[in-house]
Amino acid sequence: MKFKDRRHAGKLLAEKLTAYRGKNPLILALPRGGVVVAEPIWDFTGGDLDLIITRKIGAPYQEELAIGAVTGDGFVLLNHKLAEQLGVSPSFIERAAASEQAEIQRRLTLYRGQRPYPSLKGRVVIVVDDGVATGFTVKAALQSLQRHEPAELVLAVPVGPPETLRELQAEVDRLYCLESPAWFAAVGQFYDDFRQLDDAQVIQIMNRAFAGLTE
Repeated sequence: MKFKDRRHAGKLLAEKLTAYRGKNPLILALPRGGVVVAEPIWDFTGGDLDLIITRKIGAPYQEELAIGAVTGDGFVLLNHKLAEQLGVSPSFIERAAASEQAEIQRRLTLYRGQRPYPSLKGRVVIVVDDGVATGFTVKAALQSLQRHEPAELVLAVPVGPPETLRELQAEVDRLYCLESPAWFAAVGQFYDDFRQLDDAQVIQIMNRAFAGLTE
């Protein structure tokens, strides 16, 4: 299957989430691409649409090589084996995590203003992205959310490789995925239109969500 764009993928994914209609789910999208996928899901299921942001922690002098990931509440998921192999000091990890957490807070303020963050305890929480590859930052998000005691934690993505999905399955109560091809190079290969989104598009969707303007 190839999706026309992220919104098309979200509509198809929403059809798999019928069980959550009327259950007031909290849908947490990973910006930027996950927000567009999540919007039609929110329109379909109802509940609330909000954001969760994770940032990778890059290795010293190799910023593209992720040795960990951090979430907005300060939770850090570390690849201990890789960090040890590279000789990364705890002080470096602490500084890098603090820097990335500050960037997360900046983006959350940009996208959602100063609105109080919703409580997750005892609530159905559906995490949405436009796809997963290694799944490391998504895994960090899921582990962070579990600490807040949701009634049910769900991951919904249009596409991902089988090995990543098997790993993420262990982090959630339910996982929904439309495509899980054995040959997987990148998320973008499964979209006709996978253009980069800008902040204004995210802000527009979130303003609509906070106003409760479902279709």
